[in-house]
Amino acid sequence: MKTRCPWAGTDPLYIDYHDAEWGVPVYDDRKLFEFLALEGAQAGLSWITVLRKREQYRKAFDNFNPEAVARYGEEKIRSLLSDNGIIRNRLKINATVANARSFLQVQTEFSGFSNYIWRFIEGMPITNHWKSMEEIPAKTDLSETISRDLKKRGFRFVGPTICYAFMQATGMVNDHVIQCFRHDEIRQYL
Repeated sequence: MKTRCPWAGTDPLYIDYHDAEWGVPVYDDRKLFEFLALEGAQAGLSWITVLRKREQYRKAFDNFNPEAVARYGEEKIRSLLSDNGIIRNRLKINATVANARSFLQVQTEFSGFSNYIWRFIEGMPITNHWKSMEEIPAKTDLSETISRDLKKRGFRFVGPTICYAFMQATGMVNDHVIQCFRHDEIRQYL
């Protein structure tokens, strides 16, 4: 029996996400855009809600191709608002489109979004050693810094809490509790 972070619970989808993805360093720009969009969609909701809709999000948002999403106009946005397979919130959908445009600008400026985002931690994931879920912060000084910089570049739905969740999901920080079997496994990606 493997010991996992308590948040993984018993839902097979959550367990799969915990065991295979959460905390694994992500350097692929398209995947980083996907996580940025999904974390923004999650605002105010549970992550499991977003995970259950993830495959439909991929279909609805052209597999999170930022070039395609950046070209979305009002007709496509109306279509998305009628898609009950995603979270139909106009502000969040508009933010994803705006974020795709900003994402492309950052890619150009830094020769990749990955280069931009990972420079905040000098390319090396932060490994925390939390003993309990209660110790894990919702945001940090670093996530506040990243949030400010993203907002300055035109990104939306990127507050410090969303940025910290993004950092956790994409392996910029390893926040698996120390008892979790993934805490030490994540180090293989370093």
